[in-house]
Amino acid sequence: MDKDRERSIRLTSGEISNLWTSYMNDTMAACGIKYFLAKVEDAQVKSVLEYALELSHNHVKRIKQFFSEEQFPIPIGFTEEDVEANAPRLYSDKFFLLYMVNMGRFGLSSYSIALSTSSRADIREFYSECIASTTELFNKATEAMQEKGLHVRPPSIPTPSQAEMVHDQSFFGNFLNIGKKRPLLAVEINNLAYNIERNTLGKSLIMGFSQVAQTKEVRQYFERGRDIAQKHIEIFSEMLTNEHLQAPMTWDSEVTDSTTPPFSDKLMMYHVSGLIAAGMGQYGMAASTSPRGDLTAMYARLSVELGDYANDGANIMIQNGWLEKPPQTVDREALAKA
Repeated sequence: MDKDRERSIRLTSGEISNLWTSYMNDTMAACGIKYFLAKVEDAQVKSVLEYALELSHNHVKRIKQFFSEEQFPIPIGFTEEDVEANAPRLYSDKFFLLYMVNMGRFGLSSYSIALSTSSRADIREFYSECIASTTELFNKATEAMQEKGLHVRPPSIPTPSQAEMVHDQSFFGNFLNIGKKRPLLAVEINNLAYNIERNTLGKSLIMGFSQVAQTKEVRQYFERGRDIAQKHIEIFSEMLTNEHLQAPMTWDSEVTDSTTPPFSDKLMMYHVSGLIAAGMGQYGMAASTSPRGDLTAMYARLSVELGDYANDGANIMIQNGWLEKPPQTVDREALAKA
């Protein structure tokens, strides 16, 4: 189809939603990376951050073009008002690198969904480019982690002697965590290790946020999030240690004692809401690929806890005028009564 003709087709609700979310995330990321670049000392880490900032700026520019062509209002997102690059260092260079690895993972996941739910050729091309460049970012950050001896691989398991079939229902266990349980599957081990790693990053990030939050309510909210992350880390770690498997390392020592805010409370609250959403999604995926009933029940229980925490955070954002409304359809009933 001719490109001009293709662009004349209106964006679908999915394309609008994906672009809007990408704009919010990239403007937030640009603020964070700008601060990181003002503090970074390691040349290799700096190179990764510079590449990431270039990607975020390019994404924002392209999305603005899409919205302008559609005469769709540009989101507010996050601006220079949400970051103070001159604030003292809050995180170490090691933490910056770990953050970029996980930013790459999050981007690959979200861009893949955006691509698969897009129809217009130009939007599909945009998200295909996002996936390619984010893959490069993830690889750059991961290689730097490995070269610096910071990359911790998930636990390994012995190579089985032969393929086997499941012979009875005990393979699935039960939801009440009663009785003898079969050993963890490789996919279950990977899910547990990944969720520990994500929570250790989240805990350290939120711990820093709790030190610099400007209001008591937000500070207490972050402290609660820090404690929830620690609780989940302990639950997942116990699952691995019970199988004599090593849990991933923590990163709390990479947070300084600074109490000067480099970011606005609005930006930090949005960031935490994004972590919660990603966490709930990951727990859902882990539950769906974990045949053992007690693991499925555990992920469901922890997801409910995250949901309650997310709801309280949304209320704080609404009360302070920090929650930007995502695109939505019109209220037909209200129009009919006008």
